[in-house]
Amino acid sequence: METFKDKVVVVTGGSRGIGKAIVEAFAAAGAKVTFTYRSRQEDAERLAAETGSTSIQCDQCDAEQIIATVDQVCEQSGPIDVLVNNAGITADQFTMLMPTADWEKVMNTNVNGVFHWSKTAMRSMLMARRGTIVNVASISGLVGVAGQSNYCASKGAIISFSRALAAELGPKGIRVNTVVPGFIDTDMTATVPRDTKRRSLERIPLKRFGTPEEVASTVLFLASDAATYIVGQTIVVDGGLTSTGG
Repeated sequence: METFKDKVVVVTGGSRGIGKAIVEAFAAAGAKVTFTYRSRQEDAERLAAETGSTSIQCDQCDAEQIIATVDQVCEQSGPIDVLVNNAGITADQFTMLMPTADWEKVMNTNVNGVFHWSKTAMRSMLMARRGTIVNVASISGLVGVAGQSNYCASKGAIISFSRALAAELGPKGIRVNTVVPGFIDTDMTATVPRDTKRRSLERIPLKRFGTPEEVASTVLFLASDAATYIVGQTIVVDGGLTSTGG
């Protein structure tokens, strides 16, 4: 069912993992999808060809590039209806040993990038007095994870930013919500040590990891007309992990 037929959708960090699943889901629902990528050009071009979407290389830390990308999307496809802030990175290390550059890199990409994308994309949404922003955070923003102080801080900031933005934009007809994935089976989590995975599985009530498609379906729901009265919420997709205390 083409529930997003002719809707203009932008997904940041869409070439792999959860972002790729989000791009595929919106494209299958009839949307005109543009997604950004940082370095995986081959993957991005392949996905664009398979889904009929458009890929644009864009530095998540460069405000000018983000502005130029939004202008390009609006010129080619029209005003943005849905923005999905999915792009993010990790640079794990215990805080005592963490280089300042790694802290700043994660915060600049994960937090400042969301700020710049939201601020830029909302301009056309404000003119139309409609639109949806879905920010992708992580359960690391809800629970403490040793060795991920920078990542936890960045994802917690996204959750709080989303709530504040929802309060600002709700009266203008723009909805903002956050999706919080748990342990999702992607190439990023494939590098997690086997013992860590086993311990995580033991704490998940469903006894399995999630799929990118399960996160994508939640993003689509929040962006759809089925969720028009859901604003400023944090939807956790973690198989029940945080219900047991993480």
